[in-house]
Amino acid sequence: MAEKSTVIVVRRVRKIQGGGHHGGSWKVAYADFVTAMMAFFLVMWLVGATTNKDRAAISEYFRNPSPLSGKSFSPAPGPNGPGGASTSMIKLGGTMDIPRGSGDDPFSKPDPDGRTPASREASAQDQAREHAQDQQRLEALMQALEEAISRSQALEPFKDQLLIDLTPEGLRIQIVDQQNRPMFDLGSSSLKPYTTDILHELAGFINRVPNHISLTGHTDVTAYARAGYTNWELSADRANAARRALVEAGMQEDKVTRVVGLSSSVLFDKQDPQNPINRRISIVIMTRAAEAEALDGSGMALGKVLADADTQVPALPAAPALPARGGHP
Repeated sequence: MAEKSTVIVVRRVRKIQGGGHHGGSWKVAYADFVTAMMAFFLVMWLVGATTNKDRAAISEYFRNPSPLSGKSFSPAPGPNGPGGASTSMIKLGGTMDIPRGSGDDPFSKPDPDGRTPASREASAQDQAREHAQDQQRLEALMQALEEAISRSQALEPFKDQLLIDLTPEGLRIQIVDQQNRPMFDLGSSSLKPYTTDILHELAGFINRVPNHISLTGHTDVTAYARAGYTNWELSADRANAARRALVEAGMQEDKVTRVVGLSSSVLFDKQDPQNPINRRISIVIMTRAAEAEALDGSGMALGKVLADADTQVPALPAAPALPARGGHP
């Protein structure tokens, strides 16, 4: 029996380094992705932390890296040759000038006017404190005036013609007419001697506080007879006459913020338009807020009504004045 030949088969196993589909190449891709995302969020944070001016400067630098202003027609020189990174300074304000938030929230963005929530809160607290000081100052002045009227020989006879009250716009002092005791000559802006004495006494009290004042003249509804001269002119002239008397008595002239004549548009006694009490001079020692609004140019804008204590008359005194019968404002 013939001997069978033996065939030897050699099997070579090729080893794949890295474990085939279980290798680590995906980790590299994932690391690149994470790095890209981190860079993206970092860029977004930087964009949010800079102002429009800073972003415009950065954008302009990448469009024109030349250190000179204007458009660059050739690559900017750098340490690695033309077109390389520029060594010139870019004026972006520096890290010290980057707008920052408050101490509690450093990432809070400021308002367009540069104020942060913390600065707004501090400003509101300052305004509240100033308003409280204003109120205390005016209340103390009102008490001093009332005491002076009761003790002063010059003011005591006219205490029924002096009406004092606190309004949201400030401390209001009104000098009103009484039957047979007007403040001005008939149909004129000439002050009676006792009216001048009253204003001279008030000037000293007005100078005690730093607040500014507004003066307003009022008349009753009796029409003025002279052509071309109405109660509007008369009320304004009387307010200016009171202003001049206060200045002559020593009141600082720059304390006057506003002098107005309202004619008979704001009656004290609407039930009796000819009541002498409707003829009056109103002096308002203004709060700082009312003063700022009166001096603000935007307050005169069309459609905006300025706060005015004289457009809100108080209730009539307990003892109503006798109605006028005839005569003139």
